[in-house]
Amino acid sequence: MHKLGTTQQKILLLLAGGTALGLCTSSVQYYKTIRKMRKEWLIIGQRNFNRSIRRLAKEKLIEEKTLVDGSFRLVLTPDGKKQSATLNILGNSISFKKPRRWDGRWRIVMFDIPEKERAFRDILRAHLYRLEFYKLQQSVFVSPYPFEKAILDLVAVYAAEAHVRVITAIKIDNEAKLKKYFKI
Repeated sequence: MHKLGTTQQKILLLLAGGTALGLCTSSVQYYKTIRKMRKEWLIIGQRNFNRSIRRLAKEKLIEEKTLVDGSFRLVLTPDGKKQSATLNILGNSISFKKPRRWDGRWRIVMFDIPEKERAFRDILRAHLYRLEFYKLQQSVFVSPYPFEKAILDLVAVYAAEAHVRVITAIKIDNEAKLKKYFKI
């Protein structure tokens, strides 16, 4: 994963926003997405924008396509799409709102990621800590909150489905300790 500044992250997300517009199912959702994109776009200064575009192109996260009329278009490369998806997942899951009432289910994330994919293992572990999962064992984390989709999206971005299991359980043997930890 590339280390990107905030402007570069915004540019990648805004370029990926075109895909989001294509997936909108209602006009309200479409215009809401455009307003969000426009607001973020206006914050970026021209000088910072130019420097960020050059760096993103150098790292092969975006590429410039010249059109027949002489204008050009910026396009995300496959690596750029992967990076923007990761940024989008991290941004969405960190601001995930915990439900007021616990639904009585535990979410357990277990993983056995090979050493050659250590970078993803570290990213997943950091992600679980940010989401306030409790570490049961070395590669087993638990939470009472419904984070399944965020975790599965992250796993899909890194194509690590074979190494990660997400389980929803009703009972755990040390439930009293977990309830005390999560204050539920």
